[in-house]
Amino acid sequence: MKSYHLTPGTSPEELTVGEHHEPEPGPGQVLVRVRASALSFRELAVLAGRYPLPIRPGVVPVCAGAGEVVAVGEGVDRVAPGDRVAATVFPRWIDGPFAMENAAQLGSSLDGMLTELALLDANGLVRIPEHLSYEEAAALPLTAVTAWNALMGSGRALQAGETVLTLGSGAVSLFAVQFAKLAGARVIATTSDEAKAVRLKELGADEVINYAGTPDWPEAVRELTEGRGADRVVDVVGSLEQSLRAVAFAGEVAFVGYGLAAPAVQPPTLGTLFMSVASLRAVAVGSRAHFTAMNRAITTHRMRPVIDRVFPFGEAAAAYRHHEAGRFFGQVIINHG
Repeated sequence: MKSYHLTPGTSPEELTVGEHHEPEPGPGQVLVRVRASALSFRELAVLAGRYPLPIRPGVVPVCAGAGEVVAVGEGVDRVAPGDRVAATVFPRWIDGPFAMENAAQLGSSLDGMLTELALLDANGLVRIPEHLSYEEAAALPLTAVTAWNALMGSGRALQAGETVLTLGSGAVSLFAVQFAKLAGARVIATTSDEAKAVRLKELGADEVINYAGTPDWPEAVRELTEGRGADRVVDVVGSLEQSLRAVAFAGEVAFVGYGLAAPAVQPPTLGTLFMSVASLRAVAVGSRAHFTAMNRAITTHRMRPVIDRVFPFGEAAAAYRHHEAGRFFGQVIINHG
């Protein structure tokens, strides 16, 4: 079997390929033939050595992937050979609030999914929706679960008729648009690209604000909501001062991806935070319970992820470079064959 390996602080061209004996699952473990994996801003940060959680040198990268169970170890009854599965990013986070004892993460401290065969904890696996291909299912574990947690993971899930504001057109934001529409919400999206604005509307956004032409986009959000603001804001860039200005009184800002996108963004003023009377919630992917609930909704509504481009396993470096260039709309996928 072949696996990619990385050294933090290097470039995509410095990813190495190692050949290994096929592993055998021990008690509680499952061997998965990985069929597809998905890139994200997180993977660029891990490779560059800028990720906030520990990165083990030589680790198999990429936290998101899907495949087929080929063997199970002693005591495993959650899945069986032949099952189509995806791995949770935090395999020890089953349910409830996030805790540091659950911080071990695929593709950084634990070997990830950019491999032909992955040896995984059975408790960290979920079955994937039957109507999705492996390439589509690979998009779910990181960006989709993050978007689901941002909208549904607080004490009060998103309700029909509420307004959701999403920032930009990254993968988390696209999933947030889709999930918000499934819930019956109104969606306002932002972008600086007119072509992407068209695609955001095709995906379900009710209104799109071009923040390049409208720098005071929080005021534009309030104008679109008769002064009220958005009930939920999914902030993937750290624009917290603006997000708090755009959120409704006593609404919620889900803060996603700190340190991964805009390290120079200034923190919000205490006055803005206090006067918003809003909740500010940091979102770090989600638990297995989030993933399972999300998959039920995806199955019920026959929802499909947005895929930008698929690269073959042997062209992983090119896939990284494509994502790094930032001209994608949807998930960048690696097909493992």
